[in-house]
Amino acid sequence: MEANLFLLIGAGVLVTCGVYLMLDKSMTRMILGVLLLGNGANLLLLQAGGQAGSPPVLERESTLYGDHIADPLAQGMVLTAIVISMAMVAFMLALAYRQYRYRTVDVIERDEEDVAVASRPANTSVDSEEPGPTEAERAQAIRDSVSPRTFRDSPDSAMEAPHD
Repeated sequence: MEANLFLLIGAGVLVTCGVYLMLDKSMTRMILGVLLLGNGANLLLLQAGGQAGSPPVLERESTLYGDHIADPLAQGMVLTAIVISMAMVAFMLALAYRQYRYRTVDVIERDEEDVAVASRPANTSVDSEEPGPTEAERAQAIRDSVSPRTFRDSPDSAMEAPHD
């Protein structure tokens, strides 16, 4: 089997550049690295298939190659690798778009739990033995702080409150 040295060197350069770009932190360079690595692997698979020949179809010979038939396995593997690399690139482009959207439009809403932790005194430890409010009491306190005052002073709550 005789290999084309130019294609082998080209495949090596593509794989080397692809690995180098994939090691970068930038998502755009990672995508380019995946593209280059996929194309380099396709060239290597194409070279592994051997020399060119007639189409791998029965009763079909070309005048240029005669009885020598091209290897259909390598051609099928290259086509499959092209589809897989394009799917990977599409997935990575979706990730890059999502990263772009979340980096430029970064809206962090106010979290009540974070406010409670930030307002806690510094000497209070998490493992203290003092019983704190139960989960139901904390949930009620959050609902009371959010709900309008008219709902908190409803006739139902007035009936439950003890009168002197």
